[in-house]
Amino acid sequence: MTRLLLLLLALFATPAVAQPTGKSILIYSGTTGYRHDSIPAGVAAVRKLAEDRGLTVVASEDPDVFADASLRRFAAIALVSTTTDPKKPESEWLTGDRQAALQAFMKRGGGVLAIHAAADSHYFWPWYGHLIGGHFARHPQGTPTGTVTLTDPANGLVTGLPATQRRTDEWYYFDDYDPTAQLLITLDPQSIGEKDVNPNPVAWSREVDGGRVFYTAMGHTTESYAEPYFLTLVGNGLDWVLKR
Repeated sequence: MTRLLLLLLALFATPAVAQPTGKSILIYSGTTGYRHDSIPAGVAAVRKLAEDRGLTVVASEDPDVFADASLRRFAAIALVSTTTDPKKPESEWLTGDRQAALQAFMKRGGGVLAIHAAADSHYFWPWYGHLIGGHFARHPQGTPTGTVTLTDPANGLVTGLPATQRRTDEWYYFDDYDPTAQLLITLDPQSIGEKDVNPNPVAWSREVDGGRVFYTAMGHTTESYAEPYFLTLVGNGLDWVLKR
């Protein structure tokens, strides 16, 4: 009894030490459509964000990683500009059992962190558009500098970000944006010379089939992945999909 009491006292007297989460994340960057030059920088940036959070990282461009047994290892999947060809159904790599595996992953409470051209993908699988919350429709020419604004500054996903920010990117428009998503950031179209006066969604979150999805349309340029604003947003998104 005395020995047990001494052991309990020692445990309570020991300062709390953060334990590793033991969680893994898949970073997938395979493409069959337009290939972004920024993908290597994007993979490296997400890897560092994940490793800084104590996560084990697997980076792959092999679509066979989307097998149920494989996905069971992961708490989250990061899709870094993972395009397909919108005119070629055969370019889509989430087919058959891979579709079922991703849907099962979400039903188990998995998280998806989707960046930029992850929305320019799988146009012939309606569930994928439902997962992301919209499909890429067009973008103005080039990478103009525009003004983005937080729609809900109290939302934890935008912690550490200013209310407005000027930044340079390729600005996506969506023709099927899901208005039930939790909108986080919009672009002022007139700030990049567009005639449209309606704020354009560029970052949102959503819950799908028991899992969580964070998407940002920003992240076209290599420079984005060294930008504190963008890295803070992506890091917040990673924390949220992991339910941290």
